[in-house]
Amino acid sequence: MTIGNALQGAGLGLALMLAATTAGQSADLGAKDEPIKLAMLEWTGAHVSTHIAGQILEKLGYKVEYVTAGNFPQFSGLADGSLSASVEIWLNNVGDIYPKVLAAKQIEDIGKLDLKTQEGWIYPKFMEKVCPGLPDWTALNKPECVQALATPETAPNGRFLDYPSDWGSRAATILADNSMPYTAVPSGSEGALVAELEAAEAAKTPLIMMFWGPHYALAENDVGWVTMPPCKQQTNDHCITPPDVDKIVWSGFGAKWPAAYTFLKAFKMDATEQQKLMLAVDKQGKDLDAVVKEWIDKNEAVWKPWLDGAKG
Repeated sequence: MTIGNALQGAGLGLALMLAATTAGQSADLGAKDEPIKLAMLEWTGAHVSTHIAGQILEKLGYKVEYVTAGNFPQFSGLADGSLSASVEIWLNNVGDIYPKVLAAKQIEDIGKLDLKTQEGWIYPKFMEKVCPGLPDWTALNKPECVQALATPETAPNGRFLDYPSDWGSRAATILADNSMPYTAVPSGSEGALVAELEAAEAAKTPLIMMFWGPHYALAENDVGWVTMPPCKQQTNDHCITPPDVDKIVWSGFGAKWPAAYTFLKAFKMDATEQQKLMLAVDKQGKDLDAVVKEWIDKNEAVWKPWLDGAKG
């Protein structure tokens, strides 16, 4: 063997070693044969965010399972690892268990979803004639307004349509804090909330309710947002403000699925885009997976940097 051949062979060997090292560093998938279990919460926006994350994780080479979970119970699953991640946690509505398992380092907050949010009390715009003074909250205390909103179930109080009971809500507390003559009545589901809003709009039936955005219903119904009453305490239990939305993982997630961890930290969701996808699913009856796949196919420029970052 000549010196030139030896050097060439050494160079080739070094190149192969570097390539192998780079390949090892580029996409450490970790336990890629064990499914990443993503929490599927009760509202369509969370379904959209979760399935976008899930389909991109599959592009990375992971197996994904979608596990139905309640908004509060999910934290027990995240704490013990039976759930791997939840990508749309509204931090104003996390109950008592979240701060406990976070402090115990059983879960990890991996950052903002960057979802521009709204939350509070809404009403169909015609209510401004029923309750003159809206959107100021004091208009709701006027006797003619309370009477218009009263039902046999709540009289003499007015009826306040609240979130489903398993979502948790601050509405009843805030009503009591401000001695407002209303009874908070839990809705059965997200669909029931929207159905009542649409029925009230169509029949001009008085309604005041808890709601949030982004949501397709806000694009299809003319609503006002109540200027909220003062907060008795500056806490989530006594205040409603546009919430932050974060991504939460089981504490062992990063060690078990390193590339997935990097991807989820980078993953974001635009509220306007989410609202369009919700409209397609909830009002146009399109399949969630198909709607999400179409969005992914058309928006590679959005998500490819997240994928590339995860690959290293």
